[in-house]
Amino acid sequence: MDSEDDPVKRQESPSSIEALARRLGPGVITGAADDDPSGIATYSQAGAQVGVGLLWTIVITWPMMVAVQSISARIGRVTGKGLASNMMAVFPGWLVKLLIGLLFIANTINIGADVSAMGAAAGMLVGGGGHVFTVVFALLSLLAVVLIPYHRYVRVLKWLTFSLFAYVGIVFTVHIDWPAVIQGAFVPKFDKSGDTLTLIVAIFGTTISPYLFFWQSAQEVEEEEADPEAAPLLEKPQQASRELNRIGWETWLGMGASNLVAFFIMLTTAVTLHANGHTDIQSTQQAAEALRPIAGPAAFLLFSLGIIGTGLLAVPVLAGSSAYAAGEVFSWPTGLERRPDEARAFYGVIAAAIVLGIAVDLSPLDPIKALFWSAVVNGVIVVPIMVALMIVGSSKAQMGQFVATRGQRLFGWLATVMMGAAAVAMFFLM
Repeated sequence: MDSEDDPVKRQESPSSIEALARRLGPGVITGAADDDPSGIATYSQAGAQVGVGLLWTIVITWPMMVAVQSISARIGRVTGKGLASNMMAVFPGWLVKLLIGLLFIANTINIGADVSAMGAAAGMLVGGGGHVFTVVFALLSLLAVVLIPYHRYVRVLKWLTFSLFAYVGIVFTVHIDWPAVIQGAFVPKFDKSGDTLTLIVAIFGTTISPYLFFWQSAQEVEEEEADPEAAPLLEKPQQASRELNRIGWETWLGMGASNLVAFFIMLTTAVTLHANGHTDIQSTQQAAEALRPIAGPAAFLLFSLGIIGTGLLAVPVLAGSSAYAAGEVFSWPTGLERRPDEARAFYGVIAAAIVLGIAVDLSPLDPIKALFWSAVVNGVIVVPIMVALMIVGSSKAQMGQFVATRGQRLFGWLATVMMGAAAVAMFFLM
């Protein structure tokens, strides 16, 4: 999808697996951050409610997710500016600020749901009030972002996300109707009710989330600026073959790993919870029960590690994407590698998003429900942002000869139309 019609022909490829691994960066981290607590809760809810019937949503979103994330990364690497900066050059300022405002709202709700679930998971393990743990995790996330360069932070936290692969192990311990799984994965069908369409919007929203666009674009800019030999591709087109090839490989890999985990979370809850009549997850304890066949009494521990690990990884991405977008719009110094005194407004947005997110914990919703509804909000807000993303990525005025490829444009617009139609249908039926 990424190289067949690029203006610069592929001139080099990774000489070895090790060389490729060294060059993997923003795409892989973005994929890991996508399976945040909101994603875990949404995929679990889908599996519990409808069994394997919505597995096709995970399969169909993979190439679409790759397309929109590749375009986001391409925009940053080609122009040397983040997505919001490029939007400002294409659209009226008031419109971009409106989109960034929607992003901030969606991210803040998502952050609140994530830290609330992290607190509930910790409370489930050690006892005591989950609200106290929620505040602790929120402040811990904020201090980590401020005091620790993100590239070091990620090196530690990424290992906690491996607990999610326990969902893959479930398939070896329980009976699975594989013909039904294949049909659910490759034959799109669903009950045309408001509840089911809300569930589909939530799946789309937690899989193709707006904060990931701004994050991956900004990280490409940061990596380019950190390399003294690199420059925006508009200035050094001779680097295009290598860089666009890398973006393609790592985005396919990162989004593939993300969707693989999502597929098995949904499948696991389908063959454990749904199969036993538990069709509506109301609490973190119920969601953790899906892991009991492989973890036994340690199911709560394994589930908590996944929620807390992915939450600590995703919260800085959520808050950071809001800060990058706002910084680009208002021309502030930005960057998680900068010291707080070098980017006060940037870190101020991060702090505001995390602190305001704590308010979600005060809502009457159980953390699992809050996670689900944050995904629904993302599924609605993402649509106008995707339209803007596709227009920027296709603009020769911004991208020069490096506009998005035909495949990226096809799948990107297909994703935009699909998610827009799902959101409209959901509101109509509700």
